[in-house]
Amino acid sequence: MTKKEFFPWCFGANFTPSTAVNQLEMWQEESFDPGTIDRELGFAEGIGMTIMRVFLHDLLWQQDKEGFLRRMDQYLSLAEKHGIKTMFTFFDDCWNDRFSLGKQPAPKPFTHNSGWVKSPGVAAADDPAQRTRLEEYVKGVLTRFSKDDRVVLWDLYNEPGGARPAGQRELSLPLLKDIFRWAKEVKISQPVTAGLWNFAEDFETLNEFMLENSQIVTFHAYLTAEETKKRALAFLEKAQGRQVLCSEYMARTVGSTFEKCLPLFRELNISAVNWGLVSGKTQTIFPWGWNEEKGMPEKPFHDVFHKDGTFLCPEEKAVFESLRKA
Repeated sequence: MTKKEFFPWCFGANFTPSTAVNQLEMWQEESFDPGTIDRELGFAEGIGMTIMRVFLHDLLWQQDKEGFLRRMDQYLSLAEKHGIKTMFTFFDDCWNDRFSLGKQPAPKPFTHNSGWVKSPGVAAADDPAQRTRLEEYVKGVLTRFSKDDRVVLWDLYNEPGGARPAGQRELSLPLLKDIFRWAKEVKISQPVTAGLWNFAEDFETLNEFMLENSQIVTFHAYLTAEETKKRALAFLEKAQGRQVLCSEYMARTVGSTFEKCLPLFRELNISAVNWGLVSGKTQTIFPWGWNEEKGMPEKPFHDVFHKDGTFLCPEEKAVFESLRKA
């Protein structure tokens, strides 16, 4: 792998506006909300964030490709206004496997990411007849933004294998290989990656492929500070000189906090993107597996701000201020 730093150290968030329950609601014309996007990216700018990881969905291309590209461009202009670069994510093996275009379901009370949807979903991923459609989507988006410096990284596939039962994780490998090949054929100017996230034995083949083919090495770490440091150091070694970025972390009630982890990432020169910016319809202030019977958690699980721009955890303001002074 060529040793190259594509962008300076940065930190930011996985971004969905508070008015969207999932990727489809974020991007569809009738629910696209530039006013909220602009305001909430302003909150991020205010604490020094300069990168957002933003999820796309294949059905948006099928529904209205020109409108979808236009809204992506509008989003990028708003992000640029606030000094924020973007890493877009294409495919995702997480959460709901049944979904459709149009009006999205209301959030299920007290439930973490109740409306989030996979892309393209298991049925489409395993259907050879849909490969052409998926290839056209990926190549169409990449071609449109292939030389756009507002996009700093393409995250091709989030948590591949997560949609499959134990022992069948490798069923996600063909689509993972295809999307890396499609990106290479477009000859984009930005780097590509897919983040390592599960280190069980049946993920070994997926992990080997992602590590070998990512131009920037990315990983997830919902861990205590001590375990995060161990994982981070391991990835610096695995990267063999490539730039490293943690594309998901910060879950307060499991010990992954801004206070303990963000300075560590800065010290190691590993860019860091936490899950969630503004508490809203994704309801990621609730931990995984939460329900109404448990009431409100003692601390919010993810996210940084309330909708009015005040901090969910006011003590975290000092962490961001210290980074800006460093």
